[in-house]
Amino acid sequence: MKTINYTEARQNLTSIMNETIDDRVPIMITRQKGIPCVLLSLDEYQALEETAYLLRSPANARHLLDSIDELNQGKGIEKDITE
Repeated sequence: MKTINYTEARQNLTSIMNETIDDRVPIMITRQKGIPCVLLSLDEYQALEETAYLLRSPANARHLLDSIDELNQGKGIEKDITE
């Protein structure tokens, strides 16, 4: 994760925001006397929220992880989806 200090973030806010969005990577912003913050694009934040929601239920989390294991073992089934 890229790390910058508060002064750099303040001086280059537009380019830092564009970098976060374009590269789809978070940027940590440090402060001299404070806890660091992380800048994320809205899309990345929403993806994290959705993942947390889907994994909140232990049964759903187990089902999703089992499905991923099946895919990794080559047990996936390709389907043609038509509207």
